[in-house]
Amino acid sequence: MGSIHSMTGFATAAVSVGQATLNLELRSVNSRFLDLHFRLADELRVVEPLLREQLAGALSRGKVDCRAGLQAGGEGARELALDARLLAQLVALDAGVRAALPQAAQLSVAEVLRWPGMLGDDALPAEAVAEAAVRAVRQALTDLTASRQREGARLAVMLQERVTRMRELVTQVTPRVPEVVQEYQAKLTQRLQDAIGSADDERIRTEVGLFAVRIDVAEELNRLAAHLDEVERILGRGGAAGKRLDFLMQELNREANTLASKSVSQDVGAVAMELKLLIEQMREQVQNVE
Repeated sequence: MGSIHSMTGFATAAVSVGQATLNLELRSVNSRFLDLHFRLADELRVVEPLLREQLAGALSRGKVDCRAGLQAGGEGARELALDARLLAQLVALDAGVRAALPQAAQLSVAEVLRWPGMLGDDALPAEAVAEAAVRAVRQALTDLTASRQREGARLAVMLQERVTRMRELVTQVTPRVPEVVQEYQAKLTQRLQDAIGSADDERIRTEVGLFAVRIDVAEELNRLAAHLDEVERILGRGGAAGKRLDFLMQELNREANTLASKSVSQDVGAVAMELKLLIEQMREQVQNVE
């Protein structure tokens, strides 16, 4: 048996890369289509296509926000050390400049320490950053998918409860339909006879027969049952089901509206109103199914 997924979820991942840690966060909510948004640190802009490819391959619907940044201090952080060769070159250059320009000031310690490369090359290789980004997004996607699946299971239970209740209502009212039609035919016949007399019995029978067809809701109840069968089949199959379930909610609502408009008895009308309420509850939840 498959499972449906919600479009709501949250996940994070942290992956060490060189002397830094790449932190990635995924948040998703419902959307008609797959809508990806990225908020990446400047040094990670280059990996956006890789992240987009991973997300698009794993998700089919939802508005997904992906945030990522680099934080100094990953695993194996090194001790700071001066580049002796670069320092010697800088000392020689400083001496040469002051020999030509005696009034020039000596380099300060702060200036020496800030000199590019003096404390080693802190730049991260592009390949390492890309590999860490892919690892991070895959880890986050695993957690996000699990989160969306758990929420989807909760939605499936709620939808199944509504389907069960709707079946009970259809089963309850179906045997009453012929009786309701017959009762109303008798009432209508009497009213017509009182209004126009018994001189035109054929006319009365024709009018009553036509109206009986208009108030017979057996076909609507049969279609309601068929649509409920399809909802259960989709829930059991799992996978991307949101769009199909949303269509079925429209069909169920159409039949419930027709049932309400045709109703000529209080009990059938009450059933139609409860069906409409249950369908609306389902429709709201279906909006969040992937």
